[in-house]
Amino acid sequence: MAKTFIITGASKGIGLAVTKRLLSQSHNVVLAARSADLLENIKAQSPKQVEYVAGDMTDETIPEKLVTLAVEKFGGLNGVVINHGVLNPKKMADSSLVDLKHVYNVNVFSNFTMAKAALAELRKSKGCLIWVSSGASTKAYEGWGAYGSSKSSVNALSTHIALEEPDITSLALAPGRVDTDMQAALRSEGKDTMGKAVYDDFVDAYNTGALLKPEQPGNVIAAFVANPDNDLSGKLVKWNGEEMAAFQQ
Repeated sequence: MAKTFIITGASKGIGLAVTKRLLSQSHNVVLAARSADLLENIKAQSPKQVEYVAGDMTDETIPEKLVTLAVEKFGGLNGVVINHGVLNPKKMADSSLVDLKHVYNVNVFSNFTMAKAALAELRKSKGCLIWVSSGASTKAYEGWGAYGSSKSSVNALSTHIALEEPDITSLALAPGRVDTDMQAALRSEGKDTMGKAVYDDFVDAYNTGALLKPEQPGNVIAAFVANPDNDLSGKLVKWNGEEMAAFQQ
């Protein structure tokens, strides 16, 4: 039976991988990203299964628009993959309050707004929220203070929603190091803002082909959001951790 999902950051990388997997399984998707042309391309390939809202997720009106689309076009909502985010590597001493607020606006506040907008429909469907987190939420990297602390906040939001909404499965998932635009930005922008050893390690991972393909964590996310395990609600898991063995493709 076809289900309906919202995916943010859906035009590229992990979000696109999740989208493609869900579409291949005949599910419906409501997508969000800033690139309208890329979203339109996805819709053109599966017009009956895809709706979208193009824009910046810090626009507080977008989450409600996404939920409304899901209900009006497909009759309800079964899950949300909150995948959008920004890195902006910079040491704490070099960061301004404006820098920190920007990262938190994208990675925390707009994540919360998306989750909150979906709660009423997810209660009805006993659905799922997946928050794409990071290993940096539990481990410090030089130059990643804003990003790592924002992802720690995402973990906490997920845990509290899991406690307060027992019928909804809320899971924070660390996808590992994935070959995405964020990694490309890190390599181009991080040399002067990150510790040399850490920066070199990320560059080496790219050069040696050690980065994951988006489909690796993306397919696991798609499998979980479509058939969530409520026993994992409130946890932070690695995409390939023991808890996720049943969702490996």
